[in-house]
Order: sequence, then structure tokens, then C-alpha cells
Amino acid sequence: MPDWPTTYGYNLFLYPWQTWWFGPWDLLIEHGHRLLGATVGFLTILTVVSIVICDTRRWVQVLAFAALLAVVAQGVLGGQRVLQDSVFLARLHGCFGPAFFAICVALCLFTSRSWQMDTKWVGSAKTGWLHRLAAATAVAAYVQLVLGAQVRHVVPDASLGSFRTAVLLHVAMAVIVTSLIFCLAAIIVTRHRGRPALTTSAILLSMLVIAQLLLGAGSWIVKYGWPHGLPSISWSETFTVQADAMLPAAIVTGHVAVGSLILALAVAVTLLSVRYRDTNASPTRLSDHLLGVPA
Repeated sequence: MPDWPTTYGYNLFLYPWQTWWFGPWDLLIEHGHRLLGATVGFLTILTVVSIVICDTRRWVQVLAFAALLAVVAQGVLGGQRVLQDSVFLARLHGCFGPAFFAICVALCLFTSRSWQMDTKWVGSAKTGWLHRLAAATAVAAYVQLVLGAQVRHVVPDASLGSFRTAVLLHVAMAVIVTSLIFCLAAIIVTRHRGRPALTTSAILLSMLVIAQLLLGAGSWIVKYGWPHGLPSISWSETFTVQADAMLPAAIVTGHVAVGSLILALAVAVTLLSVRYRDTNASPTRLSDHLLGVPA
């Protein structure tokens, strides 16, 4: 679609539903994406209003307004990406969405009953650095998303060397993220079984990273074919890359979506590990807890 915020001249919400619902597949996806984005924006507004009314914690209110600003910025980035047809804005748009998602996950945790009521954790020297490992995992997961955006959105005049560098960095960071997640999950499962939310999140994180590795390999194969230098298998000799086909689009989209879920769960594990750090874990100054400074 060449225009924004309108859709082929129509108001976003007044575009004939028969045209996009029963129309071309790309129109269904693009206009549906816009409608879902608007829905997320409205839900964010309602979230901010409910937090301002029902939650007296100032820092939670500030975070809610930050989420609102983030969703507005994401919408504007998406619109400008359409108008300018810019690869750089496509990369930025793809990186900003998961960051907004992570803020929403944090808000869900901070406003949950368990976060506000459950303070029965007994801290020890063994748990004092867990939140730092979890935070490093979340940061690495986000860096990996940024690198993935560089590989996914390639400028037409990019050199082969720059693309190869981006791919190698993406693969190297995948190894780092996977190692961090497995180490984090092993420590949590073996030493902190008494925290169901923490252990469940860590186990899900490990499962997601395995699925992500498979989706990453699949994304490469459906977009570029079987990697050269690896032993070939029978089906790879006859495999043909089909540009804009349904299967490649589904695999690549799944790879992007699971990456966002990994970031969200890594953020959740980080916040839970901070919350359960000691018996006085009232998170009035979350930055102090993350840095290990007593509140």
C-alpha cells in the first residue's frame, strides 16, 4: 500500500472489509497489520488509564506512559517506512516492536498480584548475581534481534562482504544467546525450584531457543538454499528457493516472532530474579536492584 495513515485513500477503519478480507493475500496481511497495530495502541491507552487510576506507584505510571510513547513511535515508524520505502526505517521498525513488547511484559509483571504480594524469598550469596546473568541474557537477546534485522532487511546496493559480516555476527550472537539461556535455565532449575514462576519461565526460554535455532536454519534454507560447504542430503539437491512463497514467509515470520518471545521471557526472568533477590525485595527503585545497590 503506497499511502499512510489511509489505506488506498480510505480511512483506516472504514476501508471496505470485503475488499481486504477476501482480496489479495498481501492486502489482507498489510491492512490487518495496521488494524492490529491500532488495536494495540488503544489497549495501551486503556492500560495507562487503568494504571493511573488504580496504581499509586509513581514508577509504574511512568513506565506505562513510556509504553504509550513507544507504541506511538512504533506506529509512526511503520507509517514512515511505507511512505519512504526505507530499508533503514524497516530495520528500526523491526527492532522497536520487540522493545515495546518487553515493556508490556514488564508492566504485566509489575501490576500482577504475585509481584505485589509475594515476598517470601530468602536471599543468599548464591542468588545475588543471578539477576545480572539474566539481564545479560536479555541484552544479548535484544542485540541478536538487531543483528537479525540487518540480515532480514538488506539494502539493494549492499556489498557481499557486509552481508557476510552481518550473517556471521548473527550466528555468533546466536551461540552466545543460546549458551547464556542454557546456563541461566540450568542454574534456576537446579538451585531455585521453589519459585514456580521463575523456573517455568526458564524452562520455556530453553524450549524457545531450541525452536529458534531450528527456525533460523529453516529461514536460511528457504531464502538462500542449502548452505555451501555442508554435507548435502537427498532433498537438498532438488530444493528450489521460491521467492515470496507462503512457506518461506511463514518460517521467517515464525523466526522473528519467536525472537521477540525469547526477549520477553528473558526480561521476565530478569525481573523475577530481581524481585526474589532477598526478603526486602520491594522494587521501588528497580535500577538500584539491577545494579546491586541497596534501595
